[in-house]
Amino acid sequence: MEKKKFFNDLERVYQIIEQNQSDTNSLYDILDANSNHSESKFISDLIKSLGLEVTKETKMAVISRVVNLRSDSLKQVLEKNGSSEDDIEQKLELAYKTVSAFYIKKHQNIINQVVEKELLTPFYQEVFKGVHEVGLAFTSWQTKWTNHIIYGVNKDLYKLFNGDEEKIFIMLNQKNLHDTGHNNRQADRSYSALKKNSNGEYENLAYCDLFYDEVQIVVKALDKFIKNLKNRPDDIFNMQVEYIEYLSAIKVALLESDTTKLVEKWAEVDRKWMKITSPLQIGHPLEYYEDHYRKAVALEWDLRIVNPKNSAGIVIDDVKNMYDNIFAELKDVSRETIKTYNNSINSLNSVQLYLGRPALFYGAEFDGLFSAQVVPNDEVVSKEEGKKIFAFADNVLESSRAKPFLKLHSQIFPKDFLHDSRVQLFSDAKRWHEIYNITTIGHEYGHILWIDNDTETLMNKSGNFKNIEEFKATTGGLVAFFTNPQEELKKDIMIDVIKRAVGLISWRETSEVQPYYCEGLIHLQGLFETKVLIFEKELKIDMSDEAYEKLKDWYIQTYKDLATHYLLKKDASQFLEKFAVKNSKTYDPKDEGIRYFVNYYWNLYKEFGQVVDDKISKDDYIKV
Repeated sequence: MEKKKFFNDLERVYQIIEQNQSDTNSLYDILDANSNHSESKFISDLIKSLGLEVTKETKMAVISRVVNLRSDSLKQVLEKNGSSEDDIEQKLELAYKTVSAFYIKKHQNIINQVVEKELLTPFYQEVFKGVHEVGLAFTSWQTKWTNHIIYGVNKDLYKLFNGDEEKIFIMLNQKNLHDTGHNNRQADRSYSALKKNSNGEYENLAYCDLFYDEVQIVVKALDKFIKNLKNRPDDIFNMQVEYIEYLSAIKVALLESDTTKLVEKWAEVDRKWMKITSPLQIGHPLEYYEDHYRKAVALEWDLRIVNPKNSAGIVIDDVKNMYDNIFAELKDVSRETIKTYNNSINSLNSVQLYLGRPALFYGAEFDGLFSAQVVPNDEVVSKEEGKKIFAFADNVLESSRAKPFLKLHSQIFPKDFLHDSRVQLFSDAKRWHEIYNITTIGHEYGHILWIDNDTETLMNKSGNFKNIEEFKATTGGLVAFFTNPQEELKKDIMIDVIKRAVGLISWRETSEVQPYYCEGLIHLQGLFETKVLIFEKELKIDMSDEAYEKLKDWYIQTYKDLATHYLLKKDASQFLEKFAVKNSKTYDPKDEGIRYFVNYYWNLYKEFGQVVDDKISKDDYIKV
């Protein structure tokens, strides 16, 4: 097959996946009382299985769980219905199993179309089939992983130390209950989990020891995958060897039982993975948001497809220029800080950017898909090989447009602001993508900045690194814009920042996305401090040029302070405590006025977060 034919096929496969996502987004049509959607019974049956009545509110929560793959809305409805904590955990597990089965069926349909229509090449058809088989194995493991680590060990630790998480981190450090990373240092993540031994003491066991049966099933699927690829040469990109070595490295890493060797074995996985540059990219266990205490790496597994027609513009150039200028302005420049600077520059210069969609996804991703991602997290590997950035703009835009307008938003935001933000979403896809490039792809580039090999380990002693890192990432993209703005996009960027900051309050009690909630609190500090936002009896928003300039100055100065914090590798808590204070469940804004607004929004969210606003039609905006 010629490359031209392959890319024509790739476009057809992309369209199949696009249609598949469109069909999934159409589940929101079930909210219409006159809908005769083919999946109406599926949604109603799922609601009933969770012990809930079929109402418009429960439909909204369950449809959101299916379409957006997040549990926070469903959890909120279950809490509102009086379910206990244990009951909620069981029902969320039931929802996970139902949703994963729903998507697995859709994934199989995609694979069938690729094979039956003889799209791509036999090698890449095997990639689709192999990813699916391994994905089934990861999915069967996922609920056991969650029950043991998140609902088991972590809850026990929380109770043992009466909710004092700082004491949990001290204990884990003192008893050396982390994996060993590069150069025999404490790792910034784990490929193991804790378990009490016969003496009642915690010990950390590799996944292959703690989840023996589940790992063996994954390994068996990997063996089959590797065997099938050996019989199918890659005559387009000549990457047969790279794929096989990569999958073989995953198998070796999964079977490693020595917790002092796990990080290095998985680093070898990342090294092999970085060599694969084809437009079909596999995603393996990379991220660790769910586990706050030991950063146990989640069971991610997916296949990502590049959009042959997409381009991300020149965001990288703006980020590099901003980084150079900010570093030059910082006072604390030493050999160590220059080393950190150079490490980030090297990573930036070797980024592989992939714009597209998730084609197939499994395991932990049935409980949350990212809109973009920069990986690997291993900075030793990144120093050698660089990073890959993935961005799923098409998915994000379509999902945002598909979701109904909520009563919550009309009760919080002024009418003019809501109108402008909806025009932004519906009227001009090209302009929306420009904003996405600045804010979301800029965010992913922002993660790379100010980071050295040991930055996360040193800054995470009290467990708050992620809780400032997401703000650092977003603000990196914003400051890159502020220092080289496109005049016509200034208002759009302000709208995006405000919507993000306020919207993130809804993740207040969703532990796995706490870093984003904390990010929102820091944004809110800037927005209220500069009086872009004022809240008395209602929220007032100043979108004037003067307000923009004040906000820009606040972000640039705050970013400089944060960059210095990173260069000195200070504990993340010292920065976070300027903006937020810990309570029994999560964090509150340090500023009393902002805290009042956050509480106001949170209470409204609990009441109206799943209530559709029927008074406004999307047609009014689609026609704009």
